[in-house]
Amino acid sequence: MFITFEGIEGTGKTTQIKRVVEFLKETGHEVDVTLEPGGSRIGKELRKILLNMGSTDITGPCELFLYLADRAQHVSQVILPAIEAGRVVICDRFADSTIVYQGYGRGLDPKLLRELNEVAVSGCWPDLTILLDIDPEIGLKRATFRNLDEDKTQEEGRFEAESIDFHSRIREGYLTWAALNRERIAIINADQTPDEVFSQIKEKILEILKKEEK
Repeated sequence: MFITFEGIEGTGKTTQIKRVVEFLKETGHEVDVTLEPGGSRIGKELRKILLNMGSTDITGPCELFLYLADRAQHVSQVILPAIEAGRVVICDRFADSTIVYQGYGRGLDPKLLRELNEVAVSGCWPDLTILLDIDPEIGLKRATFRNLDEDKTQEEGRFEAESIDFHSRIREGYLTWAALNRERIAIINADQTPDEVFSQIKEKILEILKKEEK
């Protein structure tokens, strides 16, 4: 089973992923947790370029192809082998991020981005995508405080430094994309308590597990 988490900055993906991992392990599943960009050895190097605030001169097409390169390597070396071994894979961001950020955010064609991602993922689309949705102003404040606490503002704060208009486009892009992929993407209101958010995520995961048991 392959589960991905999506959302604008500061939605609480890290917190919820930890809780999901604990829940799945308690129910007897072997779980691998990974992320994008940076889920493979080569991806770690690409992450330094993509998220660093010094990469202000990166062009839209360059940004796109770096993400696709990261994903192709990630799927081949990490995700597919784990799935084939019968493990549950949970990924913090995946192809939907590229379609939304580079498409609805940067203005590239979402249809073209879907086609390019088909090549990068080698048919490995998630069984379930959890979209954590929140007001951009709230999410951005959370993300900024998080990076300050972890001293990552310079290293990984490039997207948090974007304008509020950009983050609003991303949120609307996610909601639009989710509406086009209702069978896979579940929207969860992230402006609730962590317990409430997790409860709703768990329901979605249990639905997928029941389908796999049939």
